Amino acid sequence: MTYNITVSIFIFISQLVLMLWSANKFVDAASATAKYFGMPPLLIGMLIVGFGTSAPEMLVSAMASLQGNPGLALGNAYGSNIANIALVLGLTGLISPITVHSSVLKKELPILLGVTLLAALQLWDGELSRMDAGFLLLIFVFLMGWSLFQVYRWNNKALLSIEEEKFVDKKNMPLKKTLFWLFTGLAFLLISSRIMVWSSVEIAQFFGISDLIIGLTVVAIGTSLPELITSILAIYKKEHDIALGNVLGSNLFNTLVVVGIAGIIHPMSVPLEVLYRDCLVMGGLTLSLFFIGYGFKINRFEGAGLLTVYIGYTAWLGLTAMGRI
Repeated sequence: MTYNITVSIFIFISQLVLMLWSANKFVDAASATAKYFGMPPLLIGMLIVGFGTSAPEMLVSAMASLQGNPGLALGNAYGSNIANIALVLGLTGLISPITVHSSVLKKELPILLGVTLLAALQLWDGELSRMDAGFLLLIFVFLMGWSLFQVYRWNNKALLSIEEEKFVDKKNMPLKKTLFWLFTGLAFLLISSRIMVWSSVEIAQFFGISDLIIGLTVVAIGTSLPELITSILAIYKKEHDIALGNVLGSNLFNTLVVVGIAGIIHPMSVPLEVLYRDCLVMGGLTLSLFFIGYGFKINRFEGAGLLTVYIGYTAWLGLTAMGRI
């Protein structure tokens, strides 16, 4: 039995590494392919790169729903949101203070908070139906369309040129090579996510804990690694907008698209603790960014505070898994 769990843990880690590698290859190839076929750079940045950092969450949650483990799907999405704010922003802020622009407090954060509240309201009856999931996906489509309309309406040349510059080097990749990595990256993403879900369930069953708990902890941390790496690199390059925007965009994507796709595939009954524990922590952390960002910086003290919250939340989950709570 010990041999079996050791093998499952090894498979989980190896598939996580494969997933992160294939997600990176897929996003680069998808950006280059879109560029070849004349897709606007801004749309590439908003959709393909946004998809890229959330691809692990989306694929794992979709596979979990297909395999009849909706608790793992929901736990992965909400657990990743909590990890993105408390772990990723906490650790990044501890390394170097993050500048918060007023536009984030006026636009992005209110939208994310509104979407988080909507997600909690949908779970109030203990169910996530296909109608609920479809509504989440419709909101995402509306928000993306509205964002594109606003940029092109006001002819935001600065933003357009930044996005153009971001992807100009990818156009130089030969088309055959681009298509090869597009399909290869996607294939490895699908394979690794499916195996990762299987190994996660094996680990959960061995330790006698629910797939919701394993999704909120081990899987959530693993699939949040792209956001963590991106944010830390952005801080070192003094790109504070990317560090914060990466997390806010990923959380929006997780709440609307990841949960939406999982719910469309497999409507689910939602345990009460998801509402009073996980949604409460997720909503509280999102709301806290308003107060933390009021001084237009996430400093080291606040970063340490976010990390402390994450450690406390993880300990809470651990005690729950052991039956102490």
